[in-house]
Amino acid sequence: MEARLQKILSDCGYCSRRKAEELIAAGRVRINGRPCKLGDKADISKDVVSVDGINLDTPAKKEHVYIMLNKPRGYVTTTSDEQGRKCVMDLLEGVDARVFPIGRLDRNSEGLLLFTNDGELANGVMHPGSHVPKTYRVTVRPDITEDQVLKLSSGVVIDGVKTLPATVLVLTKEEGRVVLQLTIHEGRNRQIRKMCEAVGLEVARLKRISVGPIKLGMLKPGEFRELTAQEVTALKNSVRKERDRNASDIKKRRR
Repeated sequence: MEARLQKILSDCGYCSRRKAEELIAAGRVRINGRPCKLGDKADISKDVVSVDGINLDTPAKKEHVYIMLNKPRGYVTTTSDEQGRKCVMDLLEGVDARVFPIGRLDRNSEGLLLFTNDGELANGVMHPGSHVPKTYRVTVRPDITEDQVLKLSSGVVIDGVKTLPATVLVLTKEEGRVVLQLTIHEGRNRQIRKMCEAVGLEVARLKRISVGPIKLGMLKPGEFRELTAQEVTALKNSVRKERDRNASDIKKRRR
């Protein structure tokens, strides 16, 4: 069956759909040797789809791989970087499968980052309609008021759009610094930093500690491991549950 190119690249485990759109727009993807554009479709069982001259394997030839990494600060979440900066892929030494990151952590953020070649799961975690919860440990300066906690919890406007309600817990308070645990249900660009900035807080440290049911645990910075079968099942169930809940909420609002 025909499918859009970005879905094919994702299903084949080459990259995320968002990255696939960038590759297509840059003219790096071809169908049967012909240049293509966004919106084009192909049948991977019949057509030859290539990226930078390298043909894609069909999804059936791919074994799905699921990896968690404790990303240190100073690494960018890309598969390669034209500026020569350190990339998270540099840390996955010994991983033979071609995997890509699920979502992003900015260069100065750290913590849990997932990788896979399962395009369907990756899209499920990143899709705005999934609302898979992501929890962060955030150190802010100089202090935090009840009003600021309330604003973060109820949603603040960033980039012209109000964020969804978040869960905010004050873990510790010291002079000049506060440690928060903040859970959001979106994955917007630099969302936590922008939310804190919107209420007048400076982020000194930002660490993601969980994505859905997957927890960082005691994994050391720079280390990675494969997810267990139980963790993969739990993550898939979480995506399905959140997507069904969101669809149900949309139906209720339309009534």
